[in-house]
Amino acid sequence: MTILVTGARGQIGRAVLTTLHARGLPVRAASKDPSALDLPAGIEATSLPEDLESLTAALKDVRQVFLYANPAAADTFAQAAAAAGVEHVVLLSSSAVNDPNAAANPIGASHLAVENALAAANLATTTLRPGGFDSNAFGWIAAVSAGEPIEHAYPDAALAMIHPLDIADIAVAALTGDELRGRTVTLTGPAAISFRAQIGHLAEAIGREIPITTITPAEAEAQLSRTMPPYIVNSLLQIWALTTDQPETPADTTETLLGVPARTFAQWARENAPAFGAA
Repeated sequence: MTILVTGARGQIGRAVLTTLHARGLPVRAASKDPSALDLPAGIEATSLPEDLESLTAALKDVRQVFLYANPAAADTFAQAAAAAGVEHVVLLSSSAVNDPNAAANPIGASHLAVENALAAANLATTTLRPGGFDSNAFGWIAAVSAGEPIEHAYPDAALAMIHPLDIADIAVAALTGDELRGRTVTLTGPAAISFRAQIGHLAEAIGREIPITTITPAEAEAQLSRTMPPYIVNSLLQIWALTTDQPETPADTTETLLGVPARTFAQWARENAPAFGAA
């Protein structure tokens, strides 16, 4: 029973892949560029074509899939998976789908399209809907490495960020057990944490102060728009404004789902301190 892991170059997909392989389970890694994958011996690499015939062939002997959401190929994938005999999909979706107006939100709509495609094909699906990732803090690397202040319009916005490895652990549990099978779960970290507190943990991890400068929402919009489409920028600013006064309430975690303490942002900061120029 082969398990196909898509997005095998991503931080979550890679963790799912290596954990399953370490347990001796047959896994196949899928990526847009399989040649770029650096895989342990014994793991087959494959591309994930978007036409029905080729995709059905790529899914031969696959019974479970860890799937990154790709709305452009969602319907074709669902048809191919059903035709190939896939029995279970663990979908990495988004908490944006929880919004009552998700269909009008580009982030929510794209993930909702994949959820709907899998449901229409009657594929047994475990749907994981994480919110913000601890690893979003990698966006501060340039400023921190250069010794510059981190600029933020809402430094006291508090979100229940989740460690990517917590998502991977929950995905592995869904692929290897029955307790989560078929469920839809919203995932967060153990507690809401402000950006100011995150920066404080990073400063402690790298051993030097990281200054913070509060900027206006308009200035933040201009900065974020350099690397993000407008709909994401607008969504982020709205969420940050809301959670400045109303911190996000944690949802399911590895503690509630697996009985294992959830990783904290402080732990993530220590693990990734070298990326920020720690001594």
